Amino acid sequence: MDIYEFAMQMEEDGKNYYRELMATCKTVGLKRIFAMLADEEIKHYKKIEQLLGNKGEVHIEETVILDNVKNIFVEMKEEKQELYIDSTAETIAYRKACNIEKDSRKFYLENAEKTEDGPARMLFQRLAKEEEKHLRILEAIVEFVSRPEPGNWLENAEWHHLKDY
Repeated sequence: MDIYEFAMQMEEDGKNYYRELMATCKTVGLKRIFAMLADEEIKHYKKIEQLLGNKGEVHIEETVILDNVKNIFVEMKEEKQELYIDSTAETIAYRKACNIEKDSRKFYLENAEKTEDGPARMLFQRLAKEEEKHLRILEAIVEFVSRPEPGNWLENAEWHHLKDY
């Protein structure tokens, strides 16, 4: 399996994992976030597929996922949504998602360094940056579900840790 096939499989696996999280999550806002993350993985898959087909430069648009996630948490706070969180099981599942994003980011950075193909290097660097955004989102979710009272996290969330990505 070459790096492109591996990358596409990694994105497919990520999409499937987010869909699993979405299916088991009982919190509407978090379901929406997992749906967005799954959609992002689909976009990444398509960009890699496009690179393979064209063997030329592939543009990946800057996402607004961080703003969208912040807005979802603000909505959750304003609506005072009922939070149904099994913090132990969900924290384990969300930490696994963090590890998936860390591994994806590492894979893209390493392969950006190794490849001599300029368009592939640029795409891998961009995908690494996107995976870093996903990691920050998941770390925020882990923080959210790990609190004794998740609603308090919403009250006190400053989102400073997501602004730079």
